[in-house]
Amino acid sequence: MELSLEEQRVYVMRLLDALEVTDRDKRLKVARAILYLAQGVFDECDTEADVLYWSRHNVFLLYDMGIFTALLELLSMEIDNNQACSSAVRKPAISLADSTELRVLLSIMYLMVETIRVETEGDSPERKAAREAFKTELGSPLYNGEPFALLLFTMVTKFCSMNAPHFPMKKVLLLLWKTILFTLGGFEELQEMKVRMREQLNLSPLPEDSIKVVRQMRAASPPASAMELIEQQQQQKRGRRSRRPLVKQDSLDTYNERDPFKNDDARDEEDDPEDVDSGIEGEVDPLDRDVIIQPPPPPPLRPPTERVSFPRGLPWAPKVREKDIEHFLETSRNKFIGFTLGNDIDTLVGLPRPIHESVKTLKQHKYVSIAEVQIKREEECQSESPLLIGQGEEEVEETPAEILYLGMLPSLSQYVIALLKLLLAAAPTSKAKTDSINILADVLPEEMPITVLQSMKLGIDVNRHKEIIVKAISALLLLLLKHFKLNHIYQFEYVAQHLVFANCIPLILKFFNQNIMSYISAKNSICALDFPHCVVHEMPELTAESLEAGDSNQFCWRNLFSCINLLRILNKITKWKHSRTMMLVVFKSAPILKRALKVKQAMMQLYVLKLLKIQTKYLGRQWRKSNMKTMSAIYQKVRHRLNDDWAYGNDIDARPWDFQAEECALRECIEKFNTRRYDKNQNSDFTPVDNCLQSVLGQRVDLPEDFHYSYEMWLEREVFSQPIQWEGLLQAQ
Repeated sequence: MELSLEEQRVYVMRLLDALEVTDRDKRLKVARAILYLAQGVFDECDTEADVLYWSRHNVFLLYDMGIFTALLELLSMEIDNNQACSSAVRKPAISLADSTELRVLLSIMYLMVETIRVETEGDSPERKAAREAFKTELGSPLYNGEPFALLLFTMVTKFCSMNAPHFPMKKVLLLLWKTILFTLGGFEELQEMKVRMREQLNLSPLPEDSIKVVRQMRAASPPASAMELIEQQQQQKRGRRSRRPLVKQDSLDTYNERDPFKNDDARDEEDDPEDVDSGIEGEVDPLDRDVIIQPPPPPPLRPPTERVSFPRGLPWAPKVREKDIEHFLETSRNKFIGFTLGNDIDTLVGLPRPIHESVKTLKQHKYVSIAEVQIKREEECQSESPLLIGQGEEEVEETPAEILYLGMLPSLSQYVIALLKLLLAAAPTSKAKTDSINILADVLPEEMPITVLQSMKLGIDVNRHKEIIVKAISALLLLLLKHFKLNHIYQFEYVAQHLVFANCIPLILKFFNQNIMSYISAKNSICALDFPHCVVHEMPELTAESLEAGDSNQFCWRNLFSCINLLRILNKITKWKHSRTMMLVVFKSAPILKRALKVKQAMMQLYVLKLLKIQTKYLGRQWRKSNMKTMSAIYQKVRHRLNDDWAYGNDIDARPWDFQAEECALRECIEKFNTRRYDKNQNSDFTPVDNCLQSVLGQRVDLPEDFHYSYEMWLEREVFSQPIQWEGLLQAQ
C-alpha cells in the first residue's frame, strides 16, 4: 500500500517471473501471494471499504501486467496433470487437499473476471479500456483456438466423466458463469442488443421493456373465491375468528407486500385433489409464516431506474402472431364463404363487418419476432439449389455468442448432460447414491469433524456449497439460452432440444417438488465468516446456538434467484412446443407449480403462472373450476394473446400428441442449419475438380505460423533420409 505505482509493477513482475519456476511448492507460494494481492492486501486494511478499494486497484494492476495469461497456462497444465488425476481416481475419499493448486488459480481468475466486469462510476478511461480489452480477449478464440469458456466446459465434462474427481466444481462453475456473463452480457445488455437487432431488421419496436415491467410488478394475492366468502360468513355467524379478513383487492395487495409468505392457500390444498396425491408438502415450518421479502437494497453506484407508468389495467400489451391472424381468417372464411385463400391476411371480401373490425384489432397488435425472421431466411437459404448454396453464402457476424456456439457445437450434448448431472447432484431433493458424482470434493476437509460445533459448521458449508452450484448452473443455462436465441433461433433450439432429451423438464420439476418455502428461507450462511468481514473485524466465538440461529436475513436471495432461473429455463424450452407442454401435464406439474405460488415474490409468481397458463386447457374443467384464484392471477399477470383460448379446453387444441414426430421435424431443421452454416465440406460432391497442373501448383496454401521452424527437419526426415525407388514409381505409373 505504501509503494508507488512503479514499485508495485516491479513487485508484480517479480512474482510473474517466479510463477515460471519448476518447483511446484514454490509456484504455489507465489500463486498464494498473487491471490493475497487480488483479495485486497486485507492484513494492512482497517475497513471493508479499504479492502474492496485495494482489491480493485490490484486486480487492474495484475491484468495490466499479464498475470491472467500466465495463470491460464498454469491452469491448462494442472488440467492436463495426469498424475494428479489418476491418484485422485484411486483415492477412496477426496478432500480439499487434492485441489489446492487449482483452487488458488481459479480464485484469482474469478476475482479478476468479476472485479473487472463490474463497472463503477469512478473508473478512469484506462480502466474502461482495460475492461473492453479483457472482455474481447475472453470472448475471442485466443486460447488454443477457442474461447476461455470452452476450457472451463472441458473441466466440467472431465469431472463428470469421473476422469478428474478432484476438480473444484463450485469454483469452476462460478468462473464459467461470470465469464459467460462478462463476454456475452447480462439481461440489460441483451435487451439493448434485441432493440438494435429489431431496428436492423426493420421490425416494430418492442411494446415495453420487460425488465422494467417485472421490476414494478407487485406480488398480489388472487381475489377470494365465492366458496371462501360463504365460509367466512358462516364462521362469523358462529362467532369464530375469520381465516382471512375480507378486504378490497388493493388493500389485499398491500397486505401481501407487508407479509408475503402468509399461508393463504389452505383452501387451495383442499380444492386441488392432485395436491393430496403427491404427499410432498408437509406441515409448513412456523418460521416460514413470518418471512417478508423486500426488494434488495439497490447497488450503491447505480443510477435510479425511472418508474414505469402503466395505464390502469393489465401490465403487458397483448401480442398476436401472423399465423394467428391467418388461422382466424381461415376459420371465418370457411364459416361465411365456404372456401379458403391460403396465407392471405389482407383480402376481407365477403366477410361481415365485425370480422373486419376483429382483423383490424389483431393487426394493430401484430408482433413479428426476430426468431420468425430468422426461420424465414433459413427456409429461403435451404430452398436454393445445392449447387448454389456455396455461392451466395450469408455473412455471419462474429459475435461473442457466435464464436462460443461454434466452439461448443462438436461437444454440446456432453456439456449439457454434464451440467444437468451436477444440477441433479446439488438439488436438495436428490438422495445420495453410490454411483452419483461427488460434488463435495472441494468442501470436505481432510479430517472429518469430531465435535458437534464442527459438524454443524460443515453441514452449513455443504448446504451452502450445493446452493451455489445450483445458482451458477441455473444462471449459466438461462444466459446461454437467451443469447443463443437472439443470435439465431436454431442455435437456441439445438441447446433446448439437448436439455429436453437429457430430461431437464422432470429434473426441474423434481427440484420444485419440495417444501419451497423452507428452501427460500434457508439460512445456510455464517455472517462472521463472510469476506471481507472476517478479515477486518474480530472473529466472534462461534457456538452451536449462534450457528443454529443463522443470520438476520429472513430469506435467501441466492435460492430465490435459482428458483426464478429454473422456472425461466422451463418456460423457454416449453413455450410454443405442444409436445413439451404435454410433458408438463403428464409429469403432473400443476400441483407442484401451484405450491411455488406460495412465495409472494412478483417475478417468481409471473413465471409460475406462465407455466400454468400454457397447460390450463389440458387440465380439465374440474381443475379450472377448483382453481379460479389461480386463473384470475394468470389473467392479471401474464401477457395475453388475443385469440388464445387458454382458459377453455378446445377440441382442436386437445389433439393427440406425437412427441417423436414433433422433435424429429425440429431436429431436421436444426441439422440442416448446422450443416449449411458450419460444415465446410458440405459441397464436396458438387465442387468442380481443377485438372490444370499450373493452376493447382499456383494456389496459395495457408501454412501454420510455426511451419518454417520445423520445415528443414521435416525435409530431412521425410524426404532426404528416405530412399526413393524411382524405377518402381515409373513402373507403377
